[in-house]
Amino acid sequence: MSDDAQAEAGTVEGQGPVEVSEDLARHLENKREELFEKFELRDEFPPEVLEEAEARTEGVTAEIEDEIDERQDLRELTTWTTDPIDAQDFDDALSIEERDDEYVLWVHIADVTHYVNPETAMWDEAVERGNTVYLPGYTVHMLPPVLAETVCSLVPNEDRLAHTVEMHLDKENLTYETIEIYKSVIESDERLTYAEAESRLEEPDADLHEENALVYDLAEQMHEQRKEDGSLVLNPARDRAHTIIEECMLKANKAVTHELMWNRGVSAMYRVHPQPSPDEWSEALREIQDLDGVSIPGSTWDDPRKAVNATLEDAPERQLDKIQWAVMKVMPRARYMNDPFGGHHALNFEIYGHFTSPIRRLSDLINHWIVYQNDVPENLVELCDRASDKQKDAEQCEREYKTFLQEVGLDPAAVNNRGIEVVDDSEAERTL
Repeated sequence: MSDDAQAEAGTVEGQGPVEVSEDLARHLENKREELFEKFELRDEFPPEVLEEAEARTEGVTAEIEDEIDERQDLRELTTWTTDPIDAQDFDDALSIEERDDEYVLWVHIADVTHYVNPETAMWDEAVERGNTVYLPGYTVHMLPPVLAETVCSLVPNEDRLAHTVEMHLDKENLTYETIEIYKSVIESDERLTYAEAESRLEEPDADLHEENALVYDLAEQMHEQRKEDGSLVLNPARDRAHTIIEECMLKANKAVTHELMWNRGVSAMYRVHPQPSPDEWSEALREIQDLDGVSIPGSTWDDPRKAVNATLEDAPERQLDKIQWAVMKVMPRARYMNDPFGGHHALNFEIYGHFTSPIRRLSDLINHWIVYQNDVPENLVELCDRASDKQKDAEQCEREYKTFLQEVGLDPAAVNNRGIEVVDDSEAERTL
């Protein structure tokens, strides 16, 4: 399944980095360089791109002050971010209110296109890279970190420029009563890790408890509604903090592409996910049904996505990976296209696209530009193909690097969650 509905793993808090010898560290570096060459991934930024990024970080306070009159000032709105403990930039933040007959959900996204536009070398470099590549313990960024981790990062207690998606949701059916997308200035009150968000939900007297409890209640309703509507959920055991972020980002992405398609009628970078053929689905369901201790509820066979959802909820834990793999094998690859024809099969959305991660995905950066300018790049089809191809390369590179880590005796998940520390050879031998 595509990345649209998959979990983003956070670091295991309280554990130190994985220790490796200097010799093994060199092997890892050599393997990365080999993969970067194979998949044409650029690790280093050209000097002119770095210089441009550095220049855009100067005089930011005055620049934001000048922008306030042109934007909606949301700095008094309670706002916070939730990310993995090792996140280096924070590109989305939440605000929530409950009113008599509606929820109001604000998803604030870093206004990257204020700094990175088609006239800049950074834009050209982002098109070249296509996305950020996340290898276990190593990141190849789409945008220069000197920009992404400073003025584009929604850090707490600092004024930041944002692109806000304000959604008024009917309490009965969670449909959009109104959708507003506008430029804003926000100030995040706090940066939470996933574990901290979980603890806030547990502690009634903690800061942001009420807001997290309210948004979790809404997110859980949205999650159950998605499942009822036929959205495929391959990770049924997700914790509450991840549920909040996933559901709110899905709702915002869907809102933006709904606005672009139905209200503006413009081409954009839509996310299209074809469905498997009936024979392919039958093959996957037979493979799942044959697993020891697994039974597909008879009432769900007519809708394969609901069949998989129901089976995952009751299957033994040891079989979850095999069920997921049976589905993944028959799922076509999702692609970016300039119209949403065909929809997103896994999510069961008629129209879908990406907007909430402009720091790490070209598609979101392009859609921010289209929303802001109401103007479509002439080479949009080429950009869609570029983003699709680079995502495929990134996923294959990640798979091959994980396989290599296993071959040299390292756990990719541990490296991903805890990072790596290089120690001298004698010490590494004692700890491996």
